Amino acid sequence: MTRHFLNLSDAGGDAIAAMISDAIDRKAARKSWPKGRADADAPLAGHTLAMIFEKNSTRTRVSFDMAIRQLGGTSLILDGATSQLGRGETVADTARVLSRMCDAIMIRTDDHAKIEEMAHHASVPVINGLTDLSHPCQIVADLLTVVEHGVALPGSQWAWLGDGNNVLHSIVEAAGLMKFDVRIAVPEGYDPDPSFEAEARVRGAQIIHSRDPQAAVAGADIVVTDTWISMGQSHAEEKLAAMMPYQVTPELMALAKPTAKFLHCLPAHRGEEVVEAVIDGPQSVIWDEAENRIHAQKSVLLWAVGRLG
Repeated sequence: MTRHFLNLSDAGGDAIAAMISDAIDRKAARKSWPKGRADADAPLAGHTLAMIFEKNSTRTRVSFDMAIRQLGGTSLILDGATSQLGRGETVADTARVLSRMCDAIMIRTDDHAKIEEMAHHASVPVINGLTDLSHPCQIVADLLTVVEHGVALPGSQWAWLGDGNNVLHSIVEAAGLMKFDVRIAVPEGYDPDPSFEAEARVRGAQIIHSRDPQAAVAGADIVVTDTWISMGQSHAEEKLAAMMPYQVTPELMALAKPTAKFLHCLPAHRGEEVVEAVIDGPQSVIWDEAENRIHAQKSVLLWAVGRLG
């Protein structure tokens, strides 16, 4: 059966743990190597990854390209301006064609239903590079980063501040799978999709809501935020005003554990969701987090094609 990675639950907790372990090993094995050099075993030599971008991207584009290169394979990029998707070809037909020409498909798009449709019609793995609903590859990188910095996932306390968005959905999903807890502080009107929380609670995670950022951060192991204004969103001034009490500052970080780490998937709007003293401070691990997109996605690709777990 074809393995798709549309949400973290498609893989499950054991597979995600295997991804993290594999990523740590592969990252260590190639330390100080040129970034474009393939891993010693080149496990995906001869494989081609089709990457479809309907949203602008820096980290997703570069990290997936480097991931498949380091696994020994190649990538090709399609977008609305240079492919028939932008001229009305159906998602189903695109999925069928790419399945005959490539070994896996990664898509970054607004509409989660579109990636579900592509997976339904594709005979090769389809990987979610980001949708408006979830961002699973980012969270595998976040989990890898946290583990690298000595935080045991089971029982750890995560605090989320700001917007109840796609990244938060995947963090909450991960909490249920990897057995950690999340305290969420978002302004009224910006709450996350409750379906992710319900499933995480069924799996044993504590998901606690608050309008108070200080209560959310108190004693946390991990503090996370994200850009408040995403590409294409309207009513930016109104949203910024609602979000400002949730800005991550040194005073807020001081309420977390002394060993707490700060995560942000980037790009960051400095002076909005986080101040420079935090994002450039000693508790910030965002550059490791950004690099780890490569290593995490290598393991996602290996899992998707049946070479891991």
